[in-house]
Amino acid sequence: MSVEIRVPALPESVADAVIAGWHKQAGDAVTQDETLVDLETDKVILEVPAASNGVIEKILFNVGDIVTADQVLAVIDDTASKAGQDAPARIDVEQAQAPTVVALAGDHEQAELGRSQEIAISPSARKLMAEHHISDSAVQGSGRDGRVLKEDVLAYLKKQDQKQVSEKVASPPAVRPGRVTEQPVLDLGGEGERIERRVPMTRLRARIAERLLDAQRNAAILTTFNEVNMKPVMDLRARFKEPFEKEYGVKLGFMSFFVKASVEALKKFPAVNASIDGNDIVYHGFYDIGIAVSGPGGLVVPILRNAEDMTLAQIEHAIIGFAAKARENSLAIEDITGGTFTISNGGVFGSMLSTPILNPPQSAILGMHTIVERPMVVDGEITPLPVMYLALSYDHRIIDGREAVQFLVTIKDMLEEPSRMLLGI
Repeated sequence: MSVEIRVPALPESVADAVIAGWHKQAGDAVTQDETLVDLETDKVILEVPAASNGVIEKILFNVGDIVTADQVLAVIDDTASKAGQDAPARIDVEQAQAPTVVALAGDHEQAELGRSQEIAISPSARKLMAEHHISDSAVQGSGRDGRVLKEDVLAYLKKQDQKQVSEKVASPPAVRPGRVTEQPVLDLGGEGERIERRVPMTRLRARIAERLLDAQRNAAILTTFNEVNMKPVMDLRARFKEPFEKEYGVKLGFMSFFVKASVEALKKFPAVNASIDGNDIVYHGFYDIGIAVSGPGGLVVPILRNAEDMTLAQIEHAIIGFAAKARENSLAIEDITGGTFTISNGGVFGSMLSTPILNPPQSAILGMHTIVERPMVVDGEITPLPVMYLALSYDHRIIDGREAVQFLVTIKDMLEEPSRMLLGI
């Protein structure tokens, strides 16, 4: 009995997907729930499993092909449950069709069985043909009785090179979606090729580009900056590092402090937690904080739901889990959908200062940066302190400059005096 493997129902607002990679090939044995193929959408990677045990009878799409919901991807023959028993043996077509070669004694020449007559090839020509993987029938011999000489092989190679150059000039190779091609930039001066790689955007990267352009076109984006003395948070982390990790099984990082400080600041300035919907402003009564993390396909923003109810340990566990999922391309649609405010930490890459771009339909995003010791004036004396620059990009259509500045000052105050987060002041 044949079992069809179909494209699953795609998430809302996702029209199609691209075949990102097959884990099995036609003729391979599979077990139920084993991943067969990865589908890349503009949001996440979807893994499509086998619906039953059996052998893959046929695969209907190649890597890079675009598919839509409910299309048949492959067919499994479930009457063959085990490879090597019920499953038909796979045959290497090239090996099956390869001609048998017999060595002739004395002059080391060879003949292929099944050919009407033997081809005489000189030893030097034979060696050169083997080095370049040239078949016996490809070269026309100019020696006595059609004997293939070394000069004939060299002439053949030169002709093939000229043919390849002509084809590249006349028609560059077509690029399938998701495929990578390398096109040499022709250098007729004889100094060698300069290689260019043409790589089509992944669905995720294309979606990121589209959303960023939309944000630039449709929002009045401004950015305000401030600096924060990180010594109080660093001292607190150093003091409770070991007992915290022992108690909760996770390290106490900086991000959980920033999430907590952001939630408290959002409560004081609800416009920063709002979004625009047509001619309406939607004020959200919850705090779903997006945490920008880097994955193989680009930046993704998984969401901490109801961050106001989470402890520092819960936040740290959630962020670690999201980062692992991003690396494995296993984030689910619900992990990255929604969000009322975003935090992006460019400091992990060494960024000193940046102007983050909004994540629509959100109206603000907080940018963290690297911590550097800088001279600060404390009680009239210059003291070296660990300082981080903060940036808040916001939509000026609904957030006034005064609110944006005060919002960032609130975060600064809470990080420089963490007890404020406990007291709510």
